[in-house]
Amino acid sequence: MKVFDVLIAFVALSLLLLLATWLRQRLRWLRRLGLPEALVAGLLGMLIGPFSVARIFPEAVYTVWAQTPGVLINVVFATLFLGQALPSRTVLWQRAASQTAFGMVLGFGQYLVGGLAVLLVLGPWLGVNPLMACLIEVGFEGGHGTAAGMGPTFRDLGLASGEALGLAMATVGVLAAVLIGSTLVVIGRGRRWLFSTQATDRRGGPDVLAQATAGAPSKPLSATIDTLTLNVALIGGAVGLGVLLKHGLIEAGTVVGGADAGRLLNAVPLFPLAMVGGLVVQQLLQWQRHPGLAEAPLQQSIGSMAMDLLITAAMATLNLKLLGEAWLPLLVLSLAGLAWNLMAVLWLAPRLFRDAWFERAIADFGQGTGVTATGLLLLRMADPHSRSGALEAFSFKQLVFEPFLGGGLVTAFAPIALISLGLPTWTALAALLTLAALGFGILVRRQS
Repeated sequence: MKVFDVLIAFVALSLLLLLATWLRQRLRWLRRLGLPEALVAGLLGMLIGPFSVARIFPEAVYTVWAQTPGVLINVVFATLFLGQALPSRTVLWQRAASQTAFGMVLGFGQYLVGGLAVLLVLGPWLGVNPLMACLIEVGFEGGHGTAAGMGPTFRDLGLASGEALGLAMATVGVLAAVLIGSTLVVIGRGRRWLFSTQATDRRGGPDVLAQATAGAPSKPLSATIDTLTLNVALIGGAVGLGVLLKHGLIEAGTVVGGADAGRLLNAVPLFPLAMVGGLVVQQLLQWQRHPGLAEAPLQQSIGSMAMDLLITAAMATLNLKLLGEAWLPLLVLSLAGLAWNLMAVLWLAPRLFRDAWFERAIADFGQGTGVTATGLLLLRMADPHSRSGALEAFSFKQLVFEPFLGGGLVTAFAPIALISLGLPTWTALAALLTLAALGFGILVRRQS
């Protein structure tokens, strides 16, 4: 692969993003749909991508596009905790317990309904790969980035089309989250499900996480290195720690379970371990009283840039032929996932949340069906002045939820566990985890 090919690939992705931004500004219906520019750019990229009849780039450029998501997903997850003041366990419990329980029910339930759909319908009738039982959580809860990052794992375990199917599921999720979520907000307003506007004493904000944490004061540090360079270096350190963790897992698995266990653990993706590396780096900075070295706005900008390029490249290289062959399983899984998420919002949320149940649930519906930004968008529609306290709970919940589901450790290990245990046992385990999360939510409500 030549440096020139990498440069052309980056220029092409940049032009697609610029064109998508221009189209979104000019076309009002695109803005109303709430489609992010990166997704629009990816759809445009499909018109000139490797599986299009209008291929305009050499094969080497498309090779760079295909490899881009697997690299950038590690950057995205490494930035999640860098620059964030880590709160105490007491603060986390008080602010995020019920929200986390609901998110866990939603996430584990997606594995449950996916397992049941494959076990009872898709497997006996269509003979699909059992790994498709993981696609609802990967596509809905995880999103495009997670689907792209899990592609190598699916390939290693025998589902070569896993990345393409996950990306398609994520696209369905984003569209459904915006359209169905907006409809739910309108219905909720008409039925008076929304939190009373008289409760003005509880206000959230985008910086509530930092405001509520009590970190050590930062010591001044004299350095000549550029701030952006330093923050990129911290990301590199986080990813490096993730690499060491993965090698440690493989070695430990080989020692305990033999060569087969080592090969199985080799399928674990790097990105959730990079997230753990970022958490460790941030904790070290706090212990050394230099938390300000990792700047949250910069880390968010770097992560957003990586995510935009990732989504554009992943969608542009989407294999449409594979999707055409698997449209029926995708339809069944999408309907099953949407049915579960709607049931959680309309039936479960009023029973788990003591107050502002609709605002709390609609935020998780947006995230658990589309992306985090969709959840925030729907929450803003339902609670434009942040009076319900749902934004604060949702923000704190991310610290507990992200390391496990929606691209975390559970998402990474789920396909491996499914292959090791078998689909029936895995589905039963998903049911137990869903019930455990539900029981935890009920306990939290009773104690609050």
